[in-house]
Amino acid sequence: MRIVFMGTPDFAVGSLAALSESGKHEIVSVITQPDRPKGRGNKVLMTPVKEYALSKGYPVYQPQRVKTPEFVAELRAMEPELIVVAAFGQFLSQEILEMPKYGCINVHASLLPKYRGAAPIQYAIIKGEKESGVTIMQMDIGMDTGAMLSKVVVPIGENMTMGELHDELRDKGAELLLETIEKIAAGTAVAVPQPKEEATYATLLDRSMECIDWSKSAQEVHNLIRGFNPAPSTFTKLPNGKNIKIWGSLLTNKTSEAQPGTVVEVTKKSFLVACGEGVVEITEVQPESKKRMPAQVFINGRGVQVGDILGASD
Repeated sequence: MRIVFMGTPDFAVGSLAALSESGKHEIVSVITQPDRPKGRGNKVLMTPVKEYALSKGYPVYQPQRVKTPEFVAELRAMEPELIVVAAFGQFLSQEILEMPKYGCINVHASLLPKYRGAAPIQYAIIKGEKESGVTIMQMDIGMDTGAMLSKVVVPIGENMTMGELHDELRDKGAELLLETIEKIAAGTAVAVPQPKEEATYATLLDRSMECIDWSKSAQEVHNLIRGFNPAPSTFTKLPNGKNIKIWGSLLTNKTSEAQPGTVVEVTKKSFLVACGEGVVEITEVQPESKKRMPAQVFINGRGVQVGDILGASD
């Protein structure tokens, strides 16, 4: 099958690599977002998909907008039988959706109709879901509203981070993509409409969400910390007014009457913080201008003591 692949981040590389390594399909071209400056040095970096595609010798296109008449004409000239989309980052026009013989399919990192939108992996953990998964859908003009062709379920462990879930979904989604394309080609794929009444949205993350609200339950705080690990990370304020990133946490069975945000216990390896309900154990941190470190290292440097109140000046 002649396939045009559209994707941008590491999640999409899994699907592109699976297609490439299967050797069953002709990858006509790879379309990804334009390279943009990143990091402290503001250095322009290739997207992960572009980097992989170039390593395999695939033609790469990086239009600012795929919907322009000029690029649509280029795309049509490629004569794709199927367009595969995975975390691409641009909306496709109706003209593009109808272009290939088998239409356009999307590899989406959630169990649709839950968590349509931009940040489904983070939201699954932040909201305390016990499972997530990948849905492959036949794309339509709406945001992640197309009929579902296949699904795979991935359990979410109590301490699983967003990064760990991301990698699991990337790999499972890639396997599912190959199976689904086989069914499309054989004419055995069944498109199931999404139940609209069950739809939820994973909106874009913003800076305000990264700040830990200690008045929430220990479970909610723990979910936020692991949902934002490895990016963008959560933070709180120390009594000295400096920010500190919180990277690792564990749930405890302890309770406390202390003000939320109060350090109620310091052990050799961690420190425990009172929440609106329950107590959470902090295991990994990153003080301002320093590298990530085990809480043990931070404690040995007298980073916090019992009675300190975190986030008091937020």
